[in-house]
Amino acid sequence: MKPMRFRWAIALFLVLLSARGVQGEERKKGLSAQEAGSLPIEVTADRLDADSGSGSVTFDGNVIARQGDVTMYSNRLHAEYSRKTNAIERIEAEGAVRFVQEGREVRSARATMYNMEQRVVFSGGATMRQGENTIQGETITVYLKENRAAVTGAAEGGRVRAVINPKTIRETPKP
Repeated sequence: MKPMRFRWAIALFLVLLSARGVQGEERKKGLSAQEAGSLPIEVTADRLDADSGSGSVTFDGNVIARQGDVTMYSNRLHAEYSRKTNAIERIEAEGAVRFVQEGREVRSARATMYNMEQRVVFSGGATMRQGENTIQGETITVYLKENRAAVTGAAEGGRVRAVINPKTIRETPKP
């Protein structure tokens, strides 16, 4: 890695690590989507390539990204950094994407997280599980701060499939 790229990567992570914010239960206590999106993001991977010219960083191989109570796993992760907001604006994950938050898990081929909006779009065939309940579609959009999701089928007549166990819905505690 070139010295300039290395310095930029270190500066990026120092900014992220020094960002003020709270995690877990405090996140639910009234932080706006933008404040939640400003929480530090910890990423581990086999390789890192940072590009200060484009304000981006790419992680390859066994990627694990954590922000607050959200963890995303993938083969590759590309993040775009905003110098204006000093935060990661958008994260694109590809390959065996798995997203975990508060007992909910989503799997897909690809995912795009709009960090400041706290919205994640899973595509390429997505499955969401919470307890014994399952929802499948071509695309699942999760609104993290609103604790809701929207599911769509494939463009050409694809349908959404849901398996809902009423007993587990009644037993699932609300965040």
